[in-house]
Amino acid sequence: MSVVAAIAVPHPPLILPTVGKGEEQKISRTISSYRQAMKFLSEYKPDTVIVTSPHAPLYADYFHVSGQKSATGDMARFNAPQTKLTAEYDTEFVRELEQMCEAINFPCGTKGLDDYTLDHATFIPLYFLNEVYQNYKVVRIGISGLSLMHHYDLGRIISAVSTKLGRRCVIIASGDLSHKLLLEGPYGFAPEGPIYDHKITTALNVADFATMLEMPPELCDNAAECGHRSFVIMAGTLDGLSVKSKLLSYEGPFGVGYGVAKFEIVGVNPNRFFGKQHLAKLIQQRKTEDPYVRLARQTVEHFVQTGKAPETVDTLPEMLEQRAGAFVSIKKRGQLRGCIGTTQATQASLMLEIVQNAISACSRDPRFKPIRPDELSELVYSVDILSPAEPIASEKELDAKRYGVIVRKDNRQGLLLPDLEGVDTPAEQIAIAKQKAGIAPEEEVELWRFEVIRHK
Repeated sequence: MSVVAAIAVPHPPLILPTVGKGEEQKISRTISSYRQAMKFLSEYKPDTVIVTSPHAPLYADYFHVSGQKSATGDMARFNAPQTKLTAEYDTEFVRELEQMCEAINFPCGTKGLDDYTLDHATFIPLYFLNEVYQNYKVVRIGISGLSLMHHYDLGRIISAVSTKLGRRCVIIASGDLSHKLLLEGPYGFAPEGPIYDHKITTALNVADFATMLEMPPELCDNAAECGHRSFVIMAGTLDGLSVKSKLLSYEGPFGVGYGVAKFEIVGVNPNRFFGKQHLAKLIQQRKTEDPYVRLARQTVEHFVQTGKAPETVDTLPEMLEQRAGAFVSIKKRGQLRGCIGTTQATQASLMLEIVQNAISACSRDPRFKPIRPDELSELVYSVDILSPAEPIASEKELDAKRYGVIVRKDNRQGLLLPDLEGVDTPAEQIAIAKQKAGIAPEEEVELWRFEVIRHK
């Protein structure tokens, strides 16, 4: 046997009557579809229930699997200590999963903190499952800070273990959707919240795992979702399979999105190997990427993997002929991961300037730890080529979209690039540049401006 079915469910504590005390009636459709989803799973009489949980122990570069024999949980944290349950873990499955991951050097296993209690993202799905079925063991797996592709690959490994052991396994992907749907909600509102929920519920309804893999990281982050990586692990367990899917319900009355979906396996489909398709698309994109960005990326990838600058690189003749200052910026999941640059030429060519600053951005930015090899697949690069800086009399000669700014006071200097998200005025530019240089807001400074050509 192998993975035979899967569901995606939310985990709001107030869905339980002892916690909600009547408030749960506001998500009655979620409760009804939750029970429908659990009845669907129970019909498969699973040996093992694999729960992917955003609230299990979480590491930036490692997937934690609970390794003990059993665990007990309750709702004491939510003022309902009388609501409790115990789960027996499938230790043979966990052992085989860990061994298979070690054999291929995949970062997953039982190392690290082992929480002997059931987190609420695991507890709540099992609470509902126990209403209709109890003859199973559990495997609890946490998410990580690794790429979506890593999460998808973990799902594929889980499926392989299930097949090897002959287990009848079902997947419960536990995860809420956006936490920023309403101004009056506990987390406020962000326009990305409803956008994310629409995209993910549409994808869940038709088992569009490609869209899930390619969801923009900044959209996920700004929407403050907590289930996306959990859903992607589930998707990986269904790689290469024909799936009959259905979104059973969606609600968000408290400002947090709750979606319930089920996935029935109906056969094999060679067109649904989404992991391979995703990697092929990335390779194709890199064939057409900007040459300046390609130079920065190839430099970083070679340096992170070898500790040395590349001996040969793809370049353009003008990079060898031109000298200029340059900044290399690296982002991960929409967040800055490193940025180092020079305001004027320090190397014999622009090519060497970019190579040197790319190495510094990935390994010497004091704000961040050096980039690890497992991060390379999810990094996004930009390269800014600077014009010579010119002195200006006041901020009236600045334009936050067009010009970058340099502030100088004695031997202190701060620089800010132009056209940055969230920086809309020259006053904001100057304030941030002062802060970076350790210059007090009230101190007078010399101002310089420069233009950039941005490659991304």
